[in-house]
Amino acid sequence: MEYLLIIVSAIFVNNIVLAQFLGICPFLGVSNKLSTASGMSLAVCFVITLATVVTYLINKFLLVPFGLTFLQTIAFILVIAALVQMVEIVLKKVSPALYQALGIFLPLITTNCAVLGVAINVVTKEFTFGGEAHMLNLGEATVYAFATSLGYGLAMVLFAGIREHLSLNEVPKAFKGLPIALISVGIMALAFLGFSGIV
Repeated sequence: MEYLLIIVSAIFVNNIVLAQFLGICPFLGVSNKLSTASGMSLAVCFVITLATVVTYLINKFLLVPFGLTFLQTIAFILVIAALVQMVEIVLKKVSPALYQALGIFLPLITTNCAVLGVAINVVTKEFTFGGEAHMLNLGEATVYAFATSLGYGLAMVLFAGIREHLSLNEVPKAFKGLPIALISVGIMALAFLGFSGIV
């Protein structure tokens, strides 16, 4: 039951983009087309999940035992950058087609604050289930990271669809481009806020 609560909460209630406002730059910058938005979503999903697992283990077995928790942010940034580079090298050798499909999205993920935000949330934030607050274990952290990245992807794909539809419509001159996009994101955030009564 806890895993289901984590999934629903991470995807809908506490959506990383629409509720926590992390990862806004790539969200607005890459969501012009549905194809690029879905490619970025897949890349972010993979990197957030992998980075969260690795940073969780580094924090638990290296930083906390040696009293180095003040180095969390720096260590996590280095780990995320190294992971993205490693994933890029492996994909280039193992699956050139997937590497070409992701293209520029992989290096862009290094600077996506949603990846770092999820990693820090997992090791510092207490989660409440059944009225009892506790830190996440590795299984819960992995599920939370994957569900959060799915929520990011869902929001990005929905937003890309809205932007493609808006580009075909007559929009007043003052609202063309980014203004109507920001209004659309605000309405999406309000729609996702309706899920807060579920969890």
